[in-house]
Amino acid sequence: MASRKTSKSKEPVILITNDDGVTAPGIRNLAEAVKDLGKIVVVAPDKPQSGMGHAITIGQPLRLHSVNFMEGIEAWGCSGTPVDCVKLAVDKVLHRKPDICLSGINHGANHSINVIYSGTMSAAVEAAIESIPSIGFSLLDYSVEADFTAARKYVRLLTEKMLKTSLDKHTILNVNIPAVADELIKGMRLCRQAYAKYDEDFIERHDPHNRKYYWLTGEFKNMDTGKDTDVWALKNNYVSVVPVQFDLTNYVLKSKLEKKWKLT
Repeated sequence: MASRKTSKSKEPVILITNDDGVTAPGIRNLAEAVKDLGKIVVVAPDKPQSGMGHAITIGQPLRLHSVNFMEGIEAWGCSGTPVDCVKLAVDKVLHRKPDICLSGINHGANHSINVIYSGTMSAAVEAAIESIPSIGFSLLDYSVEADFTAARKYVRLLTEKMLKTSLDKHTILNVNIPAVADELIKGMRLCRQAYAKYDEDFIERHDPHNRKYYWLTGEFKNMDTGKDTDVWALKNNYVSVVPVQFDLTNYVLKSKLEKKWKLT
């Protein structure tokens, strides 16, 4: 299949971002995995922004500052959200659209319903909205001391595939990697998003001034028994690859309503 067109130097420009912050181990491992595949530019939040979803900053200024990230890699910390980072990267840092955007490597899962809340995936989605093919990567380990060895391997494999394949400019992949040793991973699987969510609860507590506050907790529940889902793949030590999209139209329901309802 034909290679995607890149910059005039034929070296692809790869934008890297995340939601855990520019100093997080995950983003450094991501950059390390692909640093020789093109010109790498990092624009990421200057502090953790997990769970921000597709939030953007309105009504207050955004700031960018240069970061000493890795030799040979231009990097910027941004005061805004992951989506802000992508927007600023395209308009003010690169002054052009990169050939691909990579987001992550997130510390923790972004399978099933998590994709809706994830800042990591929202950055990837924003890139695709801007016609930049993108991949969001997550490792199922929340520890800052997590072993990213296997994750780096699959980051590189999938990035190479993305760069070498002619794909729709709105392509988005949600990739989750099991938190096991590389030799225990059975390979990659193209999956659908599982119907799974958290049964949430808010623990009520009191601060030293006896004012109430609430702490969100929850238990993850998988209601989907399919063996073609991301949750099943990860439980069985496969890397899950889920193609996602920002068009939320339910086309099946639309078709049904067109037949059943007469709207004027």
